[in-house]
Amino acid sequence: MKEKKLSLWEAVSMAVGTMIGAGIFSILGVGAQICGQNLPLAFLIAGVVSYAVAYSYAKLGSVFVSDAGPIEFILRGVGNNALTGTLSILMWFSYVVSISLFAKAFAGYALALLNIELTPLSIAVVEALVIAFFTALNFFGSKAVGRAEFWIVLVKLSVLLTFVVLGVWSINPEFLKPEVGDKEFLSTFFASSVLFMTYMGFGLITNASEHMENPEVNVPLAIYISITIVALVYISVAVVAVGNLGADGLVRAKEYALAESAKPFLGDAGFVLVSLGALFSTSSAINATLYGGANVAYVLAKKGQLPRTFERKVWFNEPEGLYITSLLSLLFAVGLNLNGISSLISFVFLTIYIFVIASHYRLVNEVGGIRPLIMVNFIVVVSVYITLMTYQWRSQKESFYVSIGVVLSAFLFELAYRRLTLRRFSRRGPGQLQS
Repeated sequence: MKEKKLSLWEAVSMAVGTMIGAGIFSILGVGAQICGQNLPLAFLIAGVVSYAVAYSYAKLGSVFVSDAGPIEFILRGVGNNALTGTLSILMWFSYVVSISLFAKAFAGYALALLNIELTPLSIAVVEALVIAFFTALNFFGSKAVGRAEFWIVLVKLSVLLTFVVLGVWSINPEFLKPEVGDKEFLSTFFASSVLFMTYMGFGLITNASEHMENPEVNVPLAIYISITIVALVYISVAVVAVGNLGADGLVRAKEYALAESAKPFLGDAGFVLVSLGALFSTSSAINATLYGGANVAYVLAKKGQLPRTFERKVWFNEPEGLYITSLLSLLFAVGLNLNGISSLISFVFLTIYIFVIASHYRLVNEVGGIRPLIMVNFIVVVSVYITLMTYQWRSQKESFYVSIGVVLSAFLFELAYRRLTLRRFSRRGPGQLQS
């Protein structure tokens, strides 16, 4: 039976549903804490930077159609070596930390909705329960949850649209006056480097490119369309949230900031509505990330290749991957705060993106592109990378050391694992699929 391919708008929906997920519910207060009233501007800057990365993804993804996504691009750009292996481990790790962010967001909104005090113990208990639930669901299989993804995405988008449409009328213009000055300018860029992680779902389009209609055309289109839609939603939500509650109010309710910002114009009903939307959203994100992303990344990192055909919601007879992913996700959720987890996710993704852009530069004759533009994009992303590391060093030293430790650990593990197993990475581009 011929496989039904994803259409352009199905691919866009997949990416938008992933990007407009737990991130916007969990990280709004973190952004306000860093840059105050300049939060909408920080989201705008982060969106512009995402286009710099998307340019290389679009060019590479239209030629190298592979569910390995960025690892396929890097493999072709820098070859089969310890660097490629290290980055494949980091890609899997990015899903691990993302799950911890979603679990922490779920805990914050669930406890606030139930009017239970947010303590380290209560948050940790809820995080453990929600991760355990989806781990068990994955173990026993869940086609029903897979079918429910469409409705979960519809619910969360409806909640955000309601929030924006009703909240725009009660904005206090004083809350939205940009803060100008060297310190405020720097803090806005710090915030954009952290908020950058909320745009990262567009990469899933390349991870599903083998299953798309006309990927040579639709992969670039889907990437650009999804980023544009998401940027408009994020900026609108940030304007309404800051405009109604103020930056200080968002910071005070950091763990459930979006729900609190609905109170001024919808009262307690708004708080409940947005909280329920957040629970739907974070549940959806944990489900999609654990089933659809982490399992693929784990198998790729372990074996160096993907099966010719695979079910994205099965752990390919590699059950230890499920348990390792879930356990590490819980450890990071308990061990780091929202700010630390957010900046760690951005750090890992930016590391991968730098090498994707470098690979594009080396492959430009094969895939097309403008060399000076690629170089400008590379400088922009490296600048954001340095900005994020500077912010971590100044404000989140624990996160800084964890970020460096993660990269070094991944590299050392890759050296040992490669020598022990002789694992090599296989290309999966058109006409070059290897077993």
